[in-house]
Parts: sequence; structure tokens; C-alpha cells
Amino acid sequence: MKRPSISKPVIPPALQPLAKSVREHTLRNGLKVRLLPSHAVPTCTLYTFFKVGSRNERPGATGISHLFEHMMFNGAKRFGPGEFDKVLEASGGTSNAYTSNDVTVYYEDFMAEALPTVLDLESDRMQSLQVTPKMLESERQVVLEERRLRVDNEIAGLMDEELSSLVWKAHPYRWPVIGWQRDIEAISRQDCLDYFRTYYAPNNATLWLSGDFDPKEALALLEKRYGGIKPGPAAPPVLDAEPEQKGERRAEVRHPAQSPSLLVAWRGPRGDDPDTLVLDVLQYALSVGQSSRLTKALVYQQEMAVSVSVDWTWRFDPGAFLVAMELKPGADPKAAEAALYAELERVQEHGLEDREVEKARNNLSAHLIRELSTNNGRAHALGTYETMLGDWRQGLALASRYEQVTKAQVQAAAKKYLRPERRSVVTLVPQAVNA
Repeated sequence: MKRPSISKPVIPPALQPLAKSVREHTLRNGLKVRLLPSHAVPTCTLYTFFKVGSRNERPGATGISHLFEHMMFNGAKRFGPGEFDKVLEASGGTSNAYTSNDVTVYYEDFMAEALPTVLDLESDRMQSLQVTPKMLESERQVVLEERRLRVDNEIAGLMDEELSSLVWKAHPYRWPVIGWQRDIEAISRQDCLDYFRTYYAPNNATLWLSGDFDPKEALALLEKRYGGIKPGPAAPPVLDAEPEQKGERRAEVRHPAQSPSLLVAWRGPRGDDPDTLVLDVLQYALSVGQSSRLTKALVYQQEMAVSVSVDWTWRFDPGAFLVAMELKPGADPKAAEAALYAELERVQEHGLEDREVEKARNNLSAHLIRELSTNNGRAHALGTYETMLGDWRQGLALASRYEQVTKAQVQAAAKKYLRPERRSVVTLVPQAVNA
């Protein structure tokens, strides 16, 4: 499917110096390198974006992307088990990582003089990660325990899994990023080796280095450390075979709890669709801040919910616009659900107020500017925008694009996407502890 076209980015004057400072390179093996020098403080951040997530998995091996996130810290050819964090921390650095439906991302924050060490560590595990049976089994057990903690015994995790299986019937988004238990138990060493060669290859990655460094010297180091890593095969395309939803879908989760909860989701567009930015504005107007539309109506005025939040996350393929409501003990979920729909119908019929749209746009722009104020924030934000939109410049243009979102566009998007036949609903029914 051809991606929707995105208009040429118009970068605000205040962000143009930042845009001009980015140096773009691509090594012969396909590794994309983005250098963003800044000498304000003697620190650096390195982000490695791999274009792989649960979207790239298959039934029988769900969770392998997240499992790999764990295994990448457990030893390669030159730095053995436990050495990655030990060497990094000895140089004053810290590291972390995350896996989503679409990407897996690793990053380090460190003093500028530790750059050669950090590139040595990262290139070693990209080139020669050691997938031993012992290491695989050890990390498998860690992930299974994480799943028990965050999903099997966690209300939010149980409800989210149930909701995803309603929203998507054919697309890989239907399974959880952490994977199904039986699949995690069945992942083999050969599965891991094949996955590593395909998705952790330099031609499937982008590096963003931000901070206090000399671009010429840094590029020479990158060439030396990464240039000899062989590219992998082209990653198999992901087919979006999700059928059109033709009616509301519902499910219940029965679990020990003090009060009921609701998750309601509507199928939305892809992350690079123009409507995505309009839904960003709607999300912020509905749920960000104590005076937001849903918080004010459902928490303070009608006193049905303890909290209301809206999650609209950009994805490579059509995602979901999600409303989560934690209700008061004894509250009626049906009444709360009806109250939610009544508020959304007001937006569809009458639109938002001018001040609501303006506040949402201002908050979105402020979030962008805050993220661009640090080495870590710049590398993460621009790397994410490049991965999702194909061009990091689109991210710097977001503030101006949000300013162009009108009240009429928000109303039209609410009518288009938040329709009853497009929604899926999960209700938490509290159970006694011994039930």
C-alpha cells in the first residue's frame, strides 16, 4: 500500500539552526548515521533505532523482539556476559532500551570522552551478539516473570491484551509486545539467530549521536567500528490484511479489583496520515490537564471516574485511539460508558471550543520544544520522527503543522473515526479475591 503523501516540512525559524546542524551519512553497509553536535555541556547521547517490533513477528514466536531487547545486554564477541553495563558505568554512562509494536530502541547517556568506548560496545553487539542456550534460557525466564508481573497479575495489562485482540483480527498488532506465554517458552535458538541476522543488521538501523563531539572525528570512529559489519537480507514486508470493522466489539475481564474500569478504542489512521496530527490535537483537548474536556466532565462534574486518559500512539499501520477510565468503587460501567459517548458526541456535533483547540496546540508545541532541549531528547525525538515519517525534518515542522489544525478539522476527525461501528470495548468486572 502506498503511504499517504506528507507536505514539504516548514521548519519554524527558531528551529532552523538545529536543522542545519544535523549531518547525515549512510555507510556502505546501509547503516544510517545522523550526527547532531552541540557543545553546551560535555556529554553525549547515542540512540540506535532498529526497525523491528512485535509487528514483524509471527504466531509461535510472539515476543521475540522484546526478548532480544534483553539478550542484547548479555554478551558479544569482545565484551562478554555482564560486561556491557559494567564497562559503560565505569565510564560514567547509563543505558536503557525499549521495544514497541514497530521499533526496538537502545540508548546511552555518557561523558563526551567515553564516545570511543560506547561505539565499541554498541558495534560489538550489533556485529557478534552471542546467543548461547544458557543466555537464551536465562532471559526467557526473566521475560516470563515480567509477563506474570505486568500482564497476568496487572489489571491494565490484562485489559490491554483483551482490547488488542478485539481491535485487530488479522494484523500483528493483535498480540502483545511482550508476547504470549507459550510462544515465549517455544522460541528456539535458531529462531533467535535468524531474527538477529535479519533485523539487527546495519541496513535495518539508524544511529543518532547528539552532544559534544567533533563530527569529522565521530564519523571516522563510526566508520571504523561499524563499517565492517555485513548487511543482512531485506526484512520481509508486513502485510496489513486487517478487514474493515463493521460493528462494535465487546469483552469483559473478571479480576480481583476495588473498582471497575473501561477501555474503549476506535480504529484510527497510520502514523504518517495527515489525520494523525488532527487526532493529536483531539487527544490533548480531551485528556491533557485538569481542565481537559473528559477530565472536567467525568471526574469533576459527574464524579463517575477517578481518572480518564486518552492514548493515541503513532504506528506504521493503522493504530487505535484509546480512552481509559478508572471508575469510582461501586460506579456503574454502563452509565460511565454512556457519559463518555455523550461527551464525544458533543464534540462531533458542535466541535471543540476555540480555547480548547488553542490550548491543545500550545501543549503539543511545548512538548516538542521541551523534548528538543536536551541531547537525549533531540536524538530520541528526531530519530523517532525519521523512523515514523521517513524524514526527521517532519518532526521539526510539527509545531507549525499543529498551528494549522482547525476546529473544523478536529470535529471532522471525531465524526470520521469515533463512530460506534469502529469501536471496541473492554470492561473490568471486579471480583472478590477468593472468587
